[in-house]
Amino acid sequence: MSITQYIFWFLSFLALMSALMVVFSRNPVYSVLFLIVTFFAIAGHYILLSAQFLAAVHIIVYAGAIMVLFLYVIMMLNLNQDAEPKKKTYVRVIAVVAIGLMLITLVGALKGATVNTPELTRTAGVGTVETLGKVLFNQFLLPFEVSSILFLSAMVGAVYLSKKNLQ
Repeated sequence: MSITQYIFWFLSFLALMSALMVVFSRNPVYSVLFLIVTFFAIAGHYILLSAQFLAAVHIIVYAGAIMVLFLYVIMMLNLNQDAEPKKKTYVRVIAVVAIGLMLITLVGALKGATVNTPELTRTAGVGTVETLGKVLFNQFLLPFEVSSILFLSAMVGAVYLSKKNLQ
C-alpha cells in the first residue's frame, strides 16, 4: 500500500469516529468540536483528490463560519441536562420502532442495488486553484462580474435599509 492509501484510511477512520462522537457525545459543545474534526478529515479527502480549492472552501465555510455559529447558539441557549424534561418510556419505544422500520426499509431498498464505479482518472491540474482561476476569468468572466455587481448592490441596499431604520 502507498502512503496515499494509508492517509486515506486514517482520514476515513478519523471522520467516522469523530462523526460517531458527534452523535453519542452528551455535551453539545463537545459534539460541535467533534464535528469540526469531521470536517477537517473530509477536507483531507478533498486534498487527496487534488481538489485544493474545495478543501480550502470547505474548511473556511464549514469549520470556520458555520461551526462558530453552532457553538455560539449552543452557548447562548445554555443547555442544561437538569432542565431537560425526562422522556416517557412509550416515546422511547416508539422512537426505537421507528428507527428499526427505517433501517428495514433502507436495507430493502438497497438489497438489489448494484454499484457501478467508474475508473477515476487524474488529470494534471484539475481541481487546483490555478485551473479554477483560469476558467473563471477566461470563460466565465462576464457572469462573474455581473454577480459581483449584484452582490455590491445588495450590500449597498442592506446598508441603506439599516441606516434608514436607525433614524
